[in-house]
Formats: sequence, structure tokens, C-alpha cells
Amino acid sequence: MSSKSTREIGHEGEELAAAYLESKGYTILERNYHFEHAEVDIVAYDNETCIVFVEVKRRSTNRYGEPEAYIDQEKMENVYKAAEAWIYERKMDGAPIRFDIISILQAEGEAPEIRHFENAFTRGRS
Repeated sequence: MSSKSTREIGHEGEELAAAYLESKGYTILERNYHFEHAEVDIVAYDNETCIVFVEVKRRSTNRYGEPEAYIDQEKMENVYKAAEAWIYERKMDGAPIRFDIISILQAEGEAPEIRHFENAFTRGRS
């Protein structure tokens, strides 16, 4: 039996997160948007009132911390950079935005535990 790659695990996590968001009335606009070396996992509309940039973290155990704890300042900066590019490319400057985290804890063979953190982080600009 071969184990799944990190890429496969991440992709499955993003699938779960997208399905979760859609079940809550969100519209998925884009997945895995890249700009230079920056990426955002999911771009969605929150009931068409706000553009939401979502970082997804999936882990099989919380032995070393909860999945959301793996999002450090460098990762947040990458998400901001990708979000700014996405907004610029679509000429949506001034649109209301927010940055969320979807944390998925799922041991092999178990049902996923999905937690959604709205406004999980904000731009650190002054």
C-alpha cells in the first residue's frame, strides 16, 4: 500500500474545503491561484458580499499543533501578495476582502474535522 504524497493530501484538503464553502453558500471563483512564487488556495465570494482569500491547512494529527498553527507570517505575506495580484488582474480594487483559514484534521480512514476561521489574519500594513 503506497502512502499519499503531500501534494495529493493538500489537493484532497482543498477539495474538502471547497465543498464545505459551497455548502455554506459561498461561490468558488478560483482555486490555486499563483502569482510569481505566491499562491492562494481558494478565492471565493461570501454570499456575493465579500471576496474571500482562503488558506487551507490539512493534517492527519494535531500532535505537533493544530493545522492552522502552520500558517506563519511568511505564508500570510505570500497570500497577501497573491490576493493583491488577483484583485489587480480583475480590476476589482476597492472591493471588500477578507482572509480566512480552513483547518482540516483528518486521520486516515476517519471523517474530517473542518474548522473555518473567518478574518483569520489581516494585512500588517500601517
